Amino acid sequence: MACRSIPLLLALLVALLDAAHGQVSVDLKPARRTFLSGEAIPITVSVTNLSGSELVFQGSRQQPWIDFIVKSSRGVPLPPIGEPAFGAIRIPPSKTLSRTIDLNQLFGFSELGNFSIYAIVRLPNQRTGGFQSRRHLFNIATAKPIWSQVVGVPGKPGQSNEMRLIRFSSDRKDHLYAQVADHKTGRVLRTHHLGEAISLRQPTVALDASLTMHVLYLATPSFWGHARVDSNGKLLDHNYYRPSVAGDPRLARLEQGKIELVGGTLYDPKKEAEERAKSRKASDRPGFIYE
Repeated sequence: MACRSIPLLLALLVALLDAAHGQVSVDLKPARRTFLSGEAIPITVSVTNLSGSELVFQGSRQQPWIDFIVKSSRGVPLPPIGEPAFGAIRIPPSKTLSRTIDLNQLFGFSELGNFSIYAIVRLPNQRTGGFQSRRHLFNIATAKPIWSQVVGVPGKPGQSNEMRLIRFSSDRKDHLYAQVADHKTGRVLRTHHLGEAISLRQPTVALDASLTMHVLYLATPSFWGHARVDSNGKLLDHNYYRPSVAGDPRLARLEQGKIELVGGTLYDPKKEAEERAKSRKASDRPGFIYE
């Protein structure tokens, strides 16, 4: 009798496991397939609740409710930096919650090459197993700069960094990057993805008196991008300009080493949206009014 009940228990166990497996769906979506060394690696994780009731995901630094597993092309797992904490979330039934994280803040990518990543989500008190996403591949590369300059770091005697402007082709498009590396060790401190750049016009680069790098480039046929990066690798600002009646935007060197953008009009998307709304309201009025 006991022997006959074993297959029944196994079948019941498999059915329970299958039911649990369908409670949560986990999906990952990297921002791109290729990243430059030192830049942010955004990846969006989406968790869908298929259980039929509200689910609460919460954990601790020692036992987080979500784990990201990153492996090198040799299959070696990368150790996380510290113990990242992910706040608790509630997901109503049949709803999806998405969050975007920077993998560069979670793992120390000290090498170039190909990597794989997948995520595991666990319910409270679920110590083993969990709900796993599909595996995604991405790679971290480097490229030769089209402009570079070694500078000292204000306030840090004896330290020097190399400021670089890099053009890198990915997904059949040209992308522009501002990068800062330690001049002595070559270690990349920070890389900022400035966006797509049209090669019809070469980017303009200038250093001001505070050793801040100014980059002006043609982002689209009608928009110019202007970014400022300090010698520590911090992105100070990144704005877009339209050509004005004075012509295309350009970088001008003023007295005492100051760099100023002239000849362009700052693009303010919020202001333009308000102007379009006003224009639509005006066009909604009839062309004639009976009194």
